[in-house]
Amino acid sequence: MLKCAASAFLLVSTTALSAQQAGVVAASLELPDAPAPQFQTSPLQASTSQALAALPAGSAQISGSVFDSTGAIVPGAEVTLLNEAGAPVRSTSVDARGGFLFARLPAGRYMLRIICNGFAPYASPAFDLSGEQTYVLPDISLSIASTNTEITVLPTEVIAEAQIKAQEQQRVFGVVPNFYTSFEPHPVPMTTKQKFQLATRDTLDWTSFIGVTVSAGVEQANNSYAGYGQGAAGYAKRWAARFGDGRISDYFDHAIYASLFHQDPRYFYQGTGTTKSRVYHAIASAFVARSDSGTMMPNYSYLLGAMTSGALSNLYYPHADRGWDLVFTNAAIGIGGRAMGAVARELLGRKITKHVPGKDVPYTDPANTPSAKH
Repeated sequence: MLKCAASAFLLVSTTALSAQQAGVVAASLELPDAPAPQFQTSPLQASTSQALAALPAGSAQISGSVFDSTGAIVPGAEVTLLNEAGAPVRSTSVDARGGFLFARLPAGRYMLRIICNGFAPYASPAFDLSGEQTYVLPDISLSIASTNTEITVLPTEVIAEAQIKAQEQQRVFGVVPNFYTSFEPHPVPMTTKQKFQLATRDTLDWTSFIGVTVSAGVEQANNSYAGYGQGAAGYAKRWAARFGDGRISDYFDHAIYASLFHQDPRYFYQGTGTTKSRVYHAIASAFVARSDSGTMMPNYSYLLGAMTSGALSNLYYPHADRGWDLVFTNAAIGIGGRAMGAVARELLGRKITKHVPGKDVPYTDPANTPSAKH
C-alpha cells in the first residue's frame, strides 16, 4: 500500500533527491502570497506545512473518491481544498475506502489539489459551490509519476509575463482588443512594470485610433462641444480631446493607481454559476478590485482614474464646457461604461473573443487519457 505525504513547492528529481536534501530545500523555501504561483507541470504544494486560509463555516459540502489508473483505491492521498485565489483553506486525507469529504463549507468558488507519493499531482478545474449544496465530484484517477519527473517552481513575474502575452492575443471577433480580460483560472499578480507595459500596449493599439476617429466624427456631426467649432480645426480639437480622455484614463487606472494601490487592473472572468451571479460579478468589478495579494478591496484605481481623467479634461475642453459638471460627467460615463463592458465580457466575451487560452480545448484529466492508462 502506498503511503502518501504532502510535498512542498520544490525542484526535485525523484531519482536524485534524498529525503534529507528535500527537507533542507523545503525549509529554506518561502512561498509568495496568493494568488498561488503556477507550475510548468501540475501544481504541487505542501498543505500540511502551510497555514490554511481562514474560512467561515457554512452548510455546503464536497466529497469524492480517488483511485489509481487500475481502479484501485489510493488511501492516504493528501487532498487540499483551495479558494478562488489559489490559497489552501482545508486539507484532509483519502480514507480506507478511497473517499474524502469537506463539510460545513460556505458558498464560493473552489479547486482541489491531490498529492501522493508515486503519483503525478492532480489539480481540478475551478467549480462553484452554492450555500447548501452537496457536491459530489466525479471519480478522480491518479496517474503514475514518471521516475524522472521534475517539478519546477517558476518566479511569479515569469508566469505573469506568460499569462499577459496570452491576453495580448485576445481580440473580440479577432479585431477589438480584449487584453484586460483574464480567462486564466489561476492568475498571478502583475508587477508595476507589467501594468505599465500592458497599458501602453492597449491604449496605443491601432484600433484605438480608429475608435477616436469615429467618435470625433460623431461629435462633430452633432456639434458636441460647440466651442471647438467646425471644419478641420474643430475636428482636430475633438479628435485630440477624445484621444486624451482615453489615454489619460488608461494610464491612470490601469497603471499609475493600480501600482500605487497594489490592485490588479484586469477583469477576471467567472464563467460559471447563474446568469444573475455572473452579471453581479461583472457590475461589481467596476467598484471592487482584486489586490495583488488576492484579496478584494474597493476599486480605488478605476474610481480615482475616472475622476482624474475628468479633472484633467478641463485643461483642453472648451471653456463653456469646463467645470465640475465635466469632471463628474466624464467620470460617470467611464464607470458606467466599465460596468456594462464587464457584463458583455462575462456573458459574451469568451464566445466572441479569438485566441482565448484553452477555449477550444475542453478540460481533460491527464490521468484519464489513453497514454496514462497503459
